[in-house]
Amino acid sequence: MKQPDSIIKLINKFSSLPGVGLKTAQRFAYSVIDMTEAEVNDFCEAMQAVKTNVHLCTECGNFTERDVCDICLKRDKSVICVVAYPKDVLALDKGGSYKGVYHVLHGTLSPLDGRGADDLNIKSLIKRLEGVKEVIMATNPDVEGEATAAYLARLIKPFGIKVTRLAQGISIGSDIEYADEITLERALDGRTEI
Repeated sequence: MKQPDSIIKLINKFSSLPGVGLKTAQRFAYSVIDMTEAEVNDFCEAMQAVKTNVHLCTECGNFTERDVCDICLKRDKSVICVVAYPKDVLALDKGGSYKGVYHVLHGTLSPLDGRGADDLNIKSLIKRLEGVKEVIMATNPDVEGEATAAYLARLIKPFGIKVTRLAQGISIGSDIEYADEITLERALDGRTEI
């Protein structure tokens, strides 16, 4: 039995999202069908609001609805934790023990994917280094994350700033966003100088 074109289109849209397979996309589509008209409108308005209101913080590159995010406004700017993606900020900040600011690169160095230093949010990081005592490299412990951390350390060290790496405890090949709060807290506390 062929499904109506509208359902097929919705399933295809959902399955185009990262991590959403066909079965999950079908569940999402059928959930939308079961929603009231008001719920569908609220859902659409929420998606539109994100596209309209959310942009990158002018200081750190994290998502915000203002020019500068709350973290950059309220935290200790003498310590910067460098992450690959905004989702990593959420993961690291869950524990509440880190009191510094973040810097989001929006990716890692990946020559195979054609992603070099100019494709990342690195120039604005270098501009933020005045008055900074420490830069923590919190990229994933995979080949690309390690290469990115090493590259940034070589750029930052000539400024006389301490550059550290998260302590081990996050297994190689895993993603920071999936690590539990305790592991991330210990990784932050036990960081080592590069």
